[in-house]
Amino acid sequence: MPSATKALTISDLEAGFSNYCLALRRLVADGRDLDAIRRTVCWDYLQRLHSSLPHDYRSPDELIQRYQREASPAQAN
Repeated sequence: MPSATKALTISDLEAGFSNYCLALRRLVADGRDLDAIRRTVCWDYLQRLHSSLPHDYRSPDELIQRYQREASPAQAN
């Protein structure tokens, strides 16, 4: 996993949640494989949020599955 230059607090991670989701969605849309996605900073941050507050945030794996489902109908057209 990549390490950030500054240790982020849970509050910092929560503040950036929508940006991490956008980055993850973009990686899925670009067709990146799961191993490559798991090495990204956005994956790391989303995983930290899910591990710290599992009832508030979905796991990155669940988010990827959702984004792949959302992209499937668009790719079929």
